[in-house]
Amino acid sequence: MRRVLTLAAAAILLPVGAIAVAVTPAAAAPQSTPDTAATVTAASSEMLAAMQRDLDLSPTEARTRIARDDKGTRTDASLRKTLGASYAGGWMTADGLVVAVTGKAAADRVRAAGARATIVGRSGAELDRIKATLDRHATQAPAGAVPGWYVDVTTNTVVVLASGDTAAASAFVRASRVDAAAVRVVTTTESPQLLYDVRGGDAYYMGGRCSVGFSVTGGFVTAGHCGRTGTATQGYNQVAQGTFRGSSFPGNDYGWVQTNSNWTPQPWVNNYSGGNVTVAGSTEAAVGAAVCRSGSTTGWRCGTIQAKNQTVNYAEGSVSGLTRTNACAEPGDSGGSWLSGQQAQGVTSGGSGNCSSGGTTYFQPVNEILSAYGLTLRTSGGGNEPPPPPTGCSGYESTYTGSISAGQSRYQPNGSYYYSSVSGTHRGCLDGPTGVDFDLYLQKWSGSAWVDVAGSYSSGPDESLTYNGTAGYYRFEVHAYSGSGSYSLGITNP
Repeated sequence: MRRVLTLAAAAILLPVGAIAVAVTPAAAAPQSTPDTAATVTAASSEMLAAMQRDLDLSPTEARTRIARDDKGTRTDASLRKTLGASYAGGWMTADGLVVAVTGKAAADRVRAAGARATIVGRSGAELDRIKATLDRHATQAPAGAVPGWYVDVTTNTVVVLASGDTAAASAFVRASRVDAAAVRVVTTTESPQLLYDVRGGDAYYMGGRCSVGFSVTGGFVTAGHCGRTGTATQGYNQVAQGTFRGSSFPGNDYGWVQTNSNWTPQPWVNNYSGGNVTVAGSTEAAVGAAVCRSGSTTGWRCGTIQAKNQTVNYAEGSVSGLTRTNACAEPGDSGGSWLSGQQAQGVTSGGSGNCSSGGTTYFQPVNEILSAYGLTLRTSGGGNEPPPPPTGCSGYESTYTGSISAGQSRYQPNGSYYYSSVSGTHRGCLDGPTGVDFDLYLQKWSGSAWVDVAGSYSSGPDESLTYNGTAGYYRFEVHAYSGSGSYSLGITNP
């Protein structure tokens, strides 16, 4: 295979594995809002049908919702980074994205990005600190009386849930010595418990029955309370399947199973309608976005993301960092898969209520599981998203180095772009110094502008991404969200 890059009347022919470098197209400019048509097209018929049923949408409204949520999620992620300390959270509404900020200048920037702004008194960081303080005092919150607590960006407060009488919840707030004005105690009928007997997705057994969350290279991820490290598993057919190689519960609720050689992990989720939903990646959806889950008890069920980073106070111990939804679940669904479009979101932890009267369900975000164990998500092109954190970025076709200051972006290769003449997998690996927050994006030339097609933006210095794309012009963007220093970037392209 050879890649061809045409500039004016000249053609550069490169050998396999080389990267074509050229001057940036004359009208090129960074563009952070990509076309969402591909996201809508990729949505499965099963997911669209479930959204129509559970969210009371028409087929057109379901597709419009996916496109709106995708655009809003990307805009929210971009604003979260650019607004910095003035950012106080974003959420989706029927009219589009709303972003809360702490000042007028930030509000103007939100409007310029096409979102609706609201000015609030507390930043997102301040709310997170309040919740973190509550987390540190979790042992003083009786599980039966205080089901959980979370940051509610829509009201710019931290919500502490109370079962019936609010006295225990109020005492918990006082004992934590947080700003009471920033906390709302809300009564609830929720009674969260681990959905422990039968778990969603394809069933597996380990003395009880749980469900596969998502396939990873060499196995799958699932809920941590399903088994401890060393627990043997059998598959849906009762054939020996694998062994738990990692498990964390309480505190977290995640684990992973390494499967035997006679089991092949596939990038699919059982749709319980005789087919599969293909997993394309693991981009985190915004608060307010539609989300659907697969479970062996109740099949496909959909709802919306209500809050992130909730602490759920189970009787067995509190679990932090869960995502709160209003999709229903029942015992037997725990451990199963959550998706927004074709993007993996997490695995079912527990819930309250049922699918007859409705309820609240929580999932453990999948990217945290992948990062914790250095796992690679199986995706539709055999891709790896997100790959394990890089350690020097070895094994890539080409490596580029540079230095960058906080708030700046650098483009590679060498301030330019490359051309891939065939479809295939693009891989990037960013290695930065300790103590900084560097992010990595892959952009594609649309014919008139650069658009983001993939991104990796954890809170640390190292990032990795994989993207399965068609032929075209591409470039990598290294962005220093915070901190300055030198970096290396490994690139492999078709």
